[in-house]
Amino acid sequence: QVQLVESGGALVQPGGSLRLSCTTSGFTFGYFWMNWVRQAPGKGPEWVSIIKFPGDNTGYADSVKGRFTISVDRANNTLYLEMNSLKPEDTALYYCVRDNYGMDVWGKGTLVTVSS
Repeated sequence: QVQLVESGGALVQPGGSLRLSCTTSGFTFGYFWMNWVRQAPGKGPEWVSIIKFPGDNTGYADSVKGRFTISVDRANNTLYLEMNSLKPEDTALYYCVRDNYGMDVWGKGTLVTVSS
């Protein structure tokens, strides 16, 4: 059974940092592109970042470029999102999403709240 489980969300002050993790199981992690997608309260989903296999090329939404970094630990089947210089507008439920010629499997999300 394919599973994606996010963790690391928290309440953080503006300007702070967090690292989100997504542990995966049930599929060959190293063969798939992986995404982070977020959904702010009352808004639709927003794509945040992608990491591609092979080569681990990355991409970011303009709203997070230069502040967020996506990475993987393929030995431990884990996806990460390092978030720095957080802003109130980064407040959202963050989802780890597998990419199989389309976003086909989603985790349940982890909540990030940026507020003073």
